[in-house]
Amino acid sequence: MSSVPLLPWLTDPFVDFAFMRRALAGCFAISLSAAPVGVFLMLRRMSLTGDAMAHAILPGAAIGFLLAGFSVMAMTLGGMVAGCLVAALTGLTSRHTGTSEDGNLAAFYLTSLALGVLLISLKGSRIDLLHVLFGATLALDDGALLLLAGVAVITLLTMALLYRAIVMVSLDSSFLRTGGPAAKVAHMALLMLIVLNLVAGFHALGTLMAVGLMILPATIARFWVASLEPMILLAVGLALAGCFAGLLLSYYTSLATSPLIILCLGSLFLLSALVGREKGLLNTWRHRRTTLADTELTVK
Repeated sequence: MSSVPLLPWLTDPFVDFAFMRRALAGCFAISLSAAPVGVFLMLRRMSLTGDAMAHAILPGAAIGFLLAGFSVMAMTLGGMVAGCLVAALTGLTSRHTGTSEDGNLAAFYLTSLALGVLLISLKGSRIDLLHVLFGATLALDDGALLLLAGVAVITLLTMALLYRAIVMVSLDSSFLRTGGPAAKVAHMALLMLIVLNLVAGFHALGTLMAVGLMILPATIARFWVASLEPMILLAVGLALAGCFAGLLLSYYTSLATSPLIILCLGSLFLLSALVGREKGLLNTWRHRRTTLADTELTVK
């Protein structure tokens, strides 16, 4: 029984088919922008906020779909408006009622998710709903690719200009109160980048999966490195690897692409949680045993 050469198995789908090359280019762009944003979200302990915002953009995207079908511009603008509106309403409600921001955000995003699904159901079919929820990674057109590339450029430029302030806001919660205008600008810029990347990622991975490409690579990287810059670089590399593996699996198995991408990253997360160099379970257990043994020797 002859073995299948590895290199052609990895490269032929992208060499032979334009739709695979376009999908890889789109995933490459969103990985470059979403993964660094995910690192700062994780450092600020806002991972669930990212998940909530991913669901919150659905009604805006649904309204864009009702008005113009699968128009990249209409659904993008609708998603941006919906995401910003939910963020603003959450902040206002928490500030003026004294209730929990997490609770208010959960209430708004669950309502938004239900409204979005209902709006799509008014006009679309089950296939349209699946397209919005899980994306169309293998059917990215020129408009979607340009949007993903533009978001990547905006994200990287914004982070380059405001890097120090964003780092301070992410690592020190008190900096937002004491850092003056620079801290507030950095905070708002980070929130806008979250919404922008979720809206862009929605076109490739859908509203339910887009946040996975933002959060999972950052969480995996945390198990391996402790320094910020290496963590960002590793998160980007992991996002790219997850996209590449998910695209190949989707091609050879004919299964949905975006869930496979997230499942590949989820598998890496489980492996890293077990054997990760920084915070992996085995390494932590080994360190505790060594510390306990040293303590017992000292006592004796």
